[in-house]
Amino acid sequence: MSYYLLEETIRPCDPEDLHEGMTKQYVAVLTTPEWVRERDRFDMGIELEPDARHIHSTKAEVNYDSLTGTFMIPDRHNLRENDFRFAFALDEKGIIFIDDSGKAEQMIDAISRTKRWLEPSLERFLYDFLEQIVSNDLMIMELFEKELNRIEDEVLSSEGQGDLVRVNEIRNDIRELLIHYEQIIDMTQEFEENENGFFSEDKLRYIHLFMNLMARRHDFAVSIRDYTMQVRDLYNSQLDVRQNKIMTLLTVVTTIFMPLTLIVGWYGMNFRYMPELEWRYGYLTVIALCVAVATFCLILFKRKKWL
Repeated sequence: MSYYLLEETIRPCDPEDLHEGMTKQYVAVLTTPEWVRERDRFDMGIELEPDARHIHSTKAEVNYDSLTGTFMIPDRHNLRENDFRFAFALDEKGIIFIDDSGKAEQMIDAISRTKRWLEPSLERFLYDFLEQIVSNDLMIMELFEKELNRIEDEVLSSEGQGDLVRVNEIRNDIRELLIHYEQIIDMTQEFEENENGFFSEDKLRYIHLFMNLMARRHDFAVSIRDYTMQVRDLYNSQLDVRQNKIMTLLTVVTTIFMPLTLIVGWYGMNFRYMPELEWRYGYLTVIALCVAVATFCLILFKRKKWL
C-alpha cells in the first residue's frame, strides 16, 4: 500500500498522517486485500469490493457520500489485447485507487517526477492523472497517420498495391481508442457535474481543461478512422481501375480476332469449287488481308483512345 499527500508535489506519507481534521488532501493506492483490511480508515461509507474480472469499462458513479468508479485502460503497445483494470473511490478529502495491476502506482510515480504545483488540489491531481492515460496517444495517432500516408502512396503507385491488412488493424486500434475516449468523457462529465460538491468551484477549471483535451483527442481519432476508410475506398477504386484496364485489353484483343476468326472460318470450309484454293497467290493474299484487318483495328482503337 502507498499513501501520498498533495503538496507542492506528491509526497509519500504514512497511514497515520491521514488523521481526522487534516487540511491536505491525499492519494492512496491499495491492492484489493489491503482495501478490504483498511477501508474503515477512510470513512467513505461504501462497501466497494472491486474485482478486476468484473471491470469492463471506464466509468464513475455518484454515491451519497463518495464518488466511485473503475478504469479499464487499453495497453498502448497492444490496444486490442491487453488492458489495465482498477477501481477508485473519492470524496472531498482525497482519492483511493484499488489496483492489483500496478498501473495506478506507475502513473502516480510519473506525476511525482514531472509535476510541481503552485496550488495543490485533488482537481489538479485528477487532471494530471487522467492526462497520463492519454499522454502518448497523440504520438501514436501521428504514427498511424504516417503509416496510412505510406500505404496511400503505395496504392497510387504504378504497382497499385497496398497493405490493406494493416489498414484494417489501424482501424480496429482507433476504434478501441474511440470507445475508451467516449468512456473517459462520460466519466469526466460526472466529475464536472460535481453533484456531491467534492470539488471546489474555482478548481473545476481543471476538469474543463481535460474535457477540452479529450475533445481534441477524440476528433483526431475520428479523423484517423475516416482516413482508414478513405484509403480502403481508394484501394477498391484502384482495383476497379486495374480490372477495367484488363477487361478493356481483353475486349480489344477479342475484337481484333473476331474478323480474323471469320476469315479463317470462311477459308477453312474447303468447298471443292472455291477459286482461291487453286489460286497461286491465295495464301499470301489471306495473310495480307489478316494483317491489314488487325492493323486497321489497332489504329482505330488508338484514335478512339481505347488503348
